[in-house]
Amino acid sequence: MPLSNDRYEDPAIGATIGERPDEGTGRCRMKAIVVTDEAAGTAGMTLVERPEPEAAINDVVVQVHASGFTSGELTWPSTWTDRLGRDRAPSIPGQELAGVVTALGYGTTGLSVGQRVFGLTDSYRGGGMAEYVAIEARNLAPLPGDVDFTVGASLPMPGLTAWQGLFEHGRVQAGQSVLVHGAAGSVGSMVTQLAREFGAYVIGTGRAADRQTALDFGAMEFVDLENDALEDVGHVDLVFDGIGGDIQRRSAGVIRAGGTLVTIAGPPEARPADGLAIDFVVAADRAQLSEIVQRVRDGRLRTNIGNVATLDDAVAALNRTERISGQTIIRVRP
Repeated sequence: MPLSNDRYEDPAIGATIGERPDEGTGRCRMKAIVVTDEAAGTAGMTLVERPEPEAAINDVVVQVHASGFTSGELTWPSTWTDRLGRDRAPSIPGQELAGVVTALGYGTTGLSVGQRVFGLTDSYRGGGMAEYVAIEARNLAPLPGDVDFTVGASLPMPGLTAWQGLFEHGRVQAGQSVLVHGAAGSVGSMVTQLAREFGAYVIGTGRAADRQTALDFGAMEFVDLENDALEDVGHVDLVFDGIGGDIQRRSAGVIRAGGTLVTIAGPPEARPADGLAIDFVVAADRAQLSEIVQRVRDGRLRTNIGNVATLDDAVAALNRTERISGQTIIRVRP
């Protein structure tokens, strides 16, 4: 089956008037990546044709130019079921996106047709690994014209995760010490940069091969989790954990009394003495997205993109066997 958004000729007027409509729904068709089998993971991804989405109340439709994918999406219940627990596969992954608004739903305010935007989709709805997506307007922020769509698509998940983990949950303050697990990754590198900007002393962790990347993003020390003793870092005020398991449990022991463990790797299994252990799920926030993208424009914040692939090559790109440091971004449009 050819996968294309061919425009078609209206025989009555002999002119090209739009994309070929779906015979069953009357809606135009688009390319999209779908997943159907949770056990198959990324190996179960398929490039298909789907009807283009329509804008509901307070929605916009976005013509997607680039999309970011988080591997954890395929383990989230929301990828496979709706809020009532009903199966919704095949579903379109890719919670991060950047593109251009093409339609407004009834009652939608704050955005306009033709506007460049970026943001985070609701995980219970269709994602951004498609040519179009319907998304609540409040989940998007304007994308300045001097920020590339690929960069825009790489910001929402790691940027909001870092921002909310540090400032809303970790309440980091200037002069504090912050231990960042996975400091060379897409989230960890954002955490490192933002913590440094706000005056924290940052210690990064990861594999030996990640040392220079973590230092380049601003870590002032690095702990090789495969060869160094985590406990040798002494005591820190805040641990930002994206690994979980044994590393998370041991991290509680290096936090000063009254300090905080913030994790995105599931419910914490240990708690610092007289302190807090917090796990959270990232949420879309227009004001925070605007803060983050402004820092990119100012040169205060760098993205961590490891690979860029086209939508046609997305399945292969997301099933590579070699390890890639940084995000894989799917460029939906050239």
